[in-house]
Amino acid sequence: MKKVLIVSPHFPPINAPDHQRVRMALPLLREFGWEPAVLAVKPECVEGVRDECLAKTLPPDLRVVWSEALSVKWTRRLGVGSLAYRAGRYLKRAGEELLRREQFDAVFFSTTVFPTMAFGPKWKKEFGVPYVLDFQDPWLSDYYEEHPERRPPGGRLKYGFARYLAKRLEPPAVRGAAHIVSVSPEYPKMLQRRYSELPDDRFTTLPFGAAASDFEALPRLGVRQSLFDPNDGKVHWVYIGRGGADMGFSVRVIFTALRRFLDLKPEWRAKLRVHFAGTDYSPRQLARKTIEPLAHECGVGDVVSELTDRLPYFETLRCLSDADALIIPGSDDPGYTASKLYPYILARKPLLVVFNEASSVVEVLNKTKGGTVVAFRKGDSVEETSRRITATGWLASPTAHLPTTDWSEFEPYTAKSMTRRLCGVFDRVVTERGSLKT
Repeated sequence: MKKVLIVSPHFPPINAPDHQRVRMALPLLREFGWEPAVLAVKPECVEGVRDECLAKTLPPDLRVVWSEALSVKWTRRLGVGSLAYRAGRYLKRAGEELLRREQFDAVFFSTTVFPTMAFGPKWKKEFGVPYVLDFQDPWLSDYYEEHPERRPPGGRLKYGFARYLAKRLEPPAVRGAAHIVSVSPEYPKMLQRRYSELPDDRFTTLPFGAAASDFEALPRLGVRQSLFDPNDGKVHWVYIGRGGADMGFSVRVIFTALRRFLDLKPEWRAKLRVHFAGTDYSPRQLARKTIEPLAHECGVGDVVSELTDRLPYFETLRCLSDADALIIPGSDDPGYTASKLYPYILARKPLLVVFNEASSVVEVLNKTKGGTVVAFRKGDSVEETSRRITATGWLASPTAHLPTTDWSEFEPYTAKSMTRRLCGVFDRVVTERGSLKT
């Protein structure tokens, strides 16, 4: 059986979206011929919400090598909280010790702690092991240069330093990769514009997989949620995921359509509650609300609430299961794809999605019939797009829009299908490496 070293600094029980591809793949990798070992940062060294249920979904004999990190209690005094800066040298040292002791066939960097990808070229040169990069978000992005009026995460100073570092570290990491997988088809295009020498066959678009087993485990795990009371006689609509300035358009569209509906049906103001949760990745003391201000601006502040805190993953699934209906606002960035889409479909609830027409989310929903889609393009107005929501009739009667999901079309998006494709990438990397040796 071939061996892969997976670099995933965030790892269960830490509740982080960037380890979900790895977490879902780990129980399946051996089925496709790959023995995994994981390199991660000790949970006690990582900020964020913990979800002990996540660890219960991992193979019991999984080998995890835990790295240290500088204490955030001390680094915060210098204005540094990033796990990349606190854990980088410890992760690098632990990875090198592993690679010296054992023969691995490939290294897989699956994380949004992007500076760790810079280990790839050095490890390739020193140990002869090829590496694969997983782009779940852009490492180096021009989004905030193209939208200077918007505040980047962490503020201009931290964003500027991260961008400076990305400009130095991304080129050798990307050029040296044996293969690159990405959640969005837009990311390979972006990278090829910067590195025109990279051929098309160096890239594979691979969204996160959907794990129906996670929903099936909810009763066994005894998961409860505290976001709302599903038995209080009110109607609860839910969105759990990040907010931000780039979602301002789609959120305004939803709230404008909702205000129009409430003006026609004022009795709904007393019974409807629209919950947004997990909207900011920052710790509570640094988090900023980006949804409630828009709700008040659009005249629906009395029915909308925002909790910036991230929820544990399985509590999120319980919220989706308990909700009467679900909504997902999308980014105005056409390359943005929401990995959270699949759990929303698996929840089997009325689902309203407002996304840029170029996003892969629109294609997936149209193919699977997993929800109601209102797509927009650059230049569309809030008023015009909100009227398209009204025209669907979804707001007036979500239950009449319960999806008739085509599960055969959904099958390629399952965790098993995505893991099979990921192992196909690993197999190809090993084959190409063997060809070069001969």
